[in-house]
Amino acid sequence: MSDTLSSPLLQVRGLTKHFPIRSGVFGRVTGHVKAVDGVSFDIARAETLALVGESGCGKTTTGRTILRLVEPTDGTIQFDNVDIRALRGEALRKMRRRMQIVFQDPYGSLNPRMTVGAAIREGLIVHQLAEGAAAQQRVAQLLDEVGLRAEYGNRYPHEFSGGQRQRVGIARALAVEPSFIVCDEPVSALDVSVQAQVVNLLRDLQRDRGLAYLFIAHDLAVVAHMADRVAVMYLGRIVELAPRRALFGMPLMPYTQALLSAVPVPDPTANRTRILLPGEPPSPANPPSGCVFHPRCPHPKKDEACTRIVPPLEEKAPGHFVACIKQPVLITHTPSPS
Repeated sequence: MSDTLSSPLLQVRGLTKHFPIRSGVFGRVTGHVKAVDGVSFDIARAETLALVGESGCGKTTTGRTILRLVEPTDGTIQFDNVDIRALRGEALRKMRRRMQIVFQDPYGSLNPRMTVGAAIREGLIVHQLAEGAAAQQRVAQLLDEVGLRAEYGNRYPHEFSGGQRQRVGIARALAVEPSFIVCDEPVSALDVSVQAQVVNLLRDLQRDRGLAYLFIAHDLAVVAHMADRVAVMYLGRIVELAPRRALFGMPLMPYTQALLSAVPVPDPTANRTRILLPGEPPSPANPPSGCVFHPRCPHPKKDEACTRIVPPLEEKAPGHFVACIKQPVLITHTPSPS
């Protein structure tokens, strides 16, 4: 969606995931939860796109749908010019070697009955990358790469701390040599000091291996350190997408402005204005008409058009896309088609 992404690794267009609501004795479908509703973005090679927003906005579902851990309802997913939705069976299995995930929960994502060495080695065996002594040597290399000792491969997950388990999860994702990793809130369950270690590890691995990340998070301080670009989600839709500096320096969407105003600043003398949004987020099973944010929007020029028109994600400034009909277009060049 930007001129800087001339050859994106991942292209997502109109991605949609609606979960059916069933009721009654026969389980008839009476509605749908619109978890992801028309999401579009690109990720370049070796780039980190952060996906942020409050809980329940559809971030995790977006990441899992891209990997087809959850089947999408609609939309297109192109990975290195391959249509992911068209893949089946063996072709899909081979593609998953190139697209991996690091889960949020370092406790629940590892099998407690397998040693961590066996968990890492499993991907090597499934994809026939190594076996026997070669696989064991590769496991030792991966553990060393993520900052763990090789002999830890004989231990079970319950013998590790949360940060160490997340390192094992990262090693497991790296085992099959992917080029793209979905990082699903990989540090949210960790202590602050451990968060910094894991974030720095991810950055080092990206530099050394040329990895692309979809970094799902709600901690904007971590995002400011990690991301190249940031996409802000609200109720299943992307409402703002911009380079990190532009988004943190001049957010254009009222929701993004409110989100950033809530970030704590370690300076008691700082003079900041907190933007308080009225009401609660609407239900994704019954989203509002028009702009999904309009019931809570504090924009002074909000009017009836906001309740009728679904704002497209438009380029308002170079590389800065916003879904808001009240924001003027500020671009100084002809925008490229997305």
